[in-house]
Amino acid sequence: MYYPLTVRDFLDRAETVYPDRVAVVDEPDQPGPSLGELTYRELAASARAQAARLDQLEVPVGGRVAIVSHNSARLLTSFFGVSGWGRILVPINFRLSLREVQYIVGHSGAEVLYVDPSLAHLLEEIDVPHKFVLGDDDAMFLHDVDPAPWAEPDEAATATINYTSGTTARPKGVQLTHRNLWLNATVFGLHASITDRDVLLHTLPMFHANGWGMPYGITGMGGRHVVLRQVDGAEILRRIDEHGVTLLCAAPAVVSAALDAAKSWDGPVPGRDRVRIIVAGAPPPTSVIEEVMTVLGWEFIQIYGLTETSPLVTVNRQRAEWDDLGTFERARKLGRAGAPALGVRVRVDDQGEVLTASNHNLDGYWEQPEETARVQAGGWFHTGDGGYLDDEGYLVISDRKKDVIISGGENVSSIEVEDVLMRHPAVREVAVIGVPDDKWGELVTGLVVSDGSAVTPEELIAHCRTELAGYKCPKQIAFVKDLPRTATGKLQKFKLREPYWKGHERQVN
Repeated sequence: MYYPLTVRDFLDRAETVYPDRVAVVDEPDQPGPSLGELTYRELAASARAQAARLDQLEVPVGGRVAIVSHNSARLLTSFFGVSGWGRILVPINFRLSLREVQYIVGHSGAEVLYVDPSLAHLLEEIDVPHKFVLGDDDAMFLHDVDPAPWAEPDEAATATINYTSGTTARPKGVQLTHRNLWLNATVFGLHASITDRDVLLHTLPMFHANGWGMPYGITGMGGRHVVLRQVDGAEILRRIDEHGVTLLCAAPAVVSAALDAAKSWDGPVPGRDRVRIIVAGAPPPTSVIEEVMTVLGWEFIQIYGLTETSPLVTVNRQRAEWDDLGTFERARKLGRAGAPALGVRVRVDDQGEVLTASNHNLDGYWEQPEETARVQAGGWFHTGDGGYLDDEGYLVISDRKKDVIISGGENVSSIEVEDVLMRHPAVREVAVIGVPDDKWGELVTGLVVSDGSAVTPEELIAHCRTELAGYKCPKQIAFVKDLPRTATGKLQKFKLREPYWKGHERQVN
């Protein structure tokens, strides 16, 4: 018997098994009205009401629905209210500039756009048939009306399109199917030991690879979602204490924020011997991992993946064989990207590039068949990352072949930043690289050959802010006389990185 896997399975189970359990605690401090606490019965009713409203707007199966939002209960609902009835959710990074959001909405062909109340001004500038501010619930939900059923559920259908920065100046739309998301969430949940006793604090942006699949996995097991709108170390600790949080996913910058807050916390650090923190984006230093284990008393788990892999590729979690090792040695072992997750195959080609094959890998890039064929050549997804498998079979990421900087867990295309800098009249040549930083992992850094005028770093950074999201803008600018190139004129960025990365074993931080 064949039964298609769809993301609505997770919500259907939660409503059946845990209807009166609190499903989500919405962010109390937000510009629009908070939804407060919702049970799984109420969350499921809201998802149906959203689907019914989309029916009323005549958005067809396969139609795209874009949402630009901070973490919120309404965004969580949309993972089911949109995709659960056969439409395609397009979650967009709320940090992006107007120009970037315009491109994504236009490129995806979205018929509906929801935006956070703090971003209501975007609606005046974006041409889309239906647009609403989140919090205007009469516009988002049509209660007491049953939505039209998805007549032919298809696990191969696209469930979400997630736009990610890559090696091109324009973001690419990663098509993830219901099967991709279902299996990623299930396998991730198995490796993370998710149960109905878990309370997840959403420190990770839900738009980021669909919250790594946790909106689905936690829901399916009847766990509780605690929404956090803005990352703040002290607030993270307070909510862990208040809500009995057991699990959170985070970029290294969030780990640093929690550690900084713990130093001035009055009393025992919340969550000791209870919290599991899953980290990805870039491997933290061994000393930071050790502090998570000793100062915070939390279990440290590291994963490696990409938006294109839904994202799970490898998992690194404390093993029984390491129980008798010292804290530093365990932290050192946990600093690796990890071993392949269940059902995932990983190999490194003769050029040192990490390749992976799994049921989590993207169906393709939206409207980019040539790029899709390139990254899926030979039946393997080409990650663009350099690395190796050590003698224990664990993946170690040692370099980044594709020209992407990871700052605060977010991908930044160096080409995109270079393109904006080159539009300043005082810039003759430019190279953008990532340099190591303890807090953000890497700092976006511009190396500029100017026209000899008195232009300042501050002016160039301000220029970038007119066109780019803040996290993409250079944090520092250095003026240089020239940029090293090959005989054919190709920029040799490895030479530019050398002085910044001296003493580091890997060219990622």
